[in-house]
Amino acid sequence: MTPQEIEALFTRDGGDFVFARWSRPIVPIVFGVEEQTLETVKGAFEAVVTLAGHKMAETDPELGANCMVFFFRDWAELLEVPDLDRLVPDLAPLVARLTEMDANQYRSFRFEQDGAIKAAFVFLRMDAELSKVSAETLALSQVVQTILLWSDLAFRDRSPLAVAGETTILRPDIAEVIRAAYEPVLPAAAQDASHALRIFARMGAAQ
Repeated sequence: MTPQEIEALFTRDGGDFVFARWSRPIVPIVFGVEEQTLETVKGAFEAVVTLAGHKMAETDPELGANCMVFFFRDWAELLEVPDLDRLVPDLAPLVARLTEMDANQYRSFRFEQDGAIKAAFVFLRMDAELSKVSAETLALSQVVQTILLWSDLAFRDRSPLAVAGETTILRPDIAEVIRAAYEPVLPAAAQDASHALRIFARMGAAQ
């Protein structure tokens, strides 16, 4: 992967370069699934967090859980979740917009003062399309898209996952970007495109 390709992964539709990773341990909680799917989602978190060299924890001292994953059938269900409107600003207009778009997924982030990811909210409306996807594939895809603040365009044309035989895996180039992005020498947040060069350099250093 070239520095330009890495830069594109964090360059938003408006042209701004915005990079952020987690600094605090990730504490995921999953709503709306059976025990088996819950274990699958948590397994995906463990795999990606291990790849990044980051940490998970049982609880966040400030938030309790800082990465919430919601599975549901209708966007309107979110309006019934107690206190969710305190965690996700302008929840009602957001739900109206996502309903109008017929969207089946949405991710929202909150940030530390230094720009690092503080919390993430993953919303998955299990329509016909998402219901066709295996729990393993869906979980891995969502965790990968939550471990870093990727551009809104990053995976529009190409999934972060690949198929090897009959198994769905994380694309090796994306795995390398995640691992390098979590190198301790790099800052947890950056808004200068030169940060892509620093990620690239860490990728090269490990090869």
